[in-house]
Amino acid sequence: MSQAILQVEDLSKSFGGVKAVSGVSFELMENQVLGVIGPNGAGKTTLINLLTGFVRPDRGKVLFRGQNIAGMKPYKVANLGVARTFQMVKPFYQLPAFKNLVLPLKSPRAKQLTGGRYGDRDAVAKDLLEEVGFERDSWVIFKQASVLPHGYLKRLELARCIAMAADLVVLDELFSGLSLAEVASLVPVIDKLRVQGKTIIMVEHRLRELFRIADRVMVMNFGQKIAEGKPREVMEMPAVRGAYLGSEEEGA
Repeated sequence: MSQAILQVEDLSKSFGGVKAVSGVSFELMENQVLGVIGPNGAGKTTLINLLTGFVRPDRGKVLFRGQNIAGMKPYKVANLGVARTFQMVKPFYQLPAFKNLVLPLKSPRAKQLTGGRYGDRDAVAKDLLEEVGFERDSWVIFKQASVLPHGYLKRLELARCIAMAADLVVLDELFSGLSLAEVASLVPVIDKLRVQGKTIIMVEHRLRELFRIADRVMVMNFGQKIAEGKPREVMEMPAVRGAYLGSEEEGA
């Protein structure tokens, strides 16, 4: 049976008196995909920042494999096996695409898992980029990240998570700004991560695509968790329809 890889208990964070996240608790089992949804300003990205060490909580626990990582530095969280993408992409703009993966491939976690023997890191980086949809023999792999189209930058974000060999992958609006064809091409990549035993949290506004992937969804509004369960069942709850669909239905 699956075990809980992540347990969040009474997690809270305020900014200037505004409660961005308030008393959020949930549990995530290994190899599950959890979608986190809600209207703009619901606290979703703040929650992700709390889980990954970019923001310190005012109160609460984040237990990853039983260890409380709340308030831990992001690089320490990453080395324990939690990797994330960013809603606003953050590549090394002056480096070629494949060179963006060399640093995560040299991370303490990657070295630990490979015994320091990863082979030719440039070749591995190119393999990873091909895995997320870069054309291996095209110019794109060698171009500076600063000139890459948005869709490739999103793929690059995902590839960096894969390079970290994370057990828990947190995707902050990975599908944002992508065409339907681009999203459709990324869904098999996420499915492959699940087959490989990864656990995934996805913050998303693209509900149709998310619901094809997620086992469960958690709905947030005004910093609080207002519902959790199977996607279609949750979306039928009156509180969810009022808080989320009432403001987002046209764009969903």
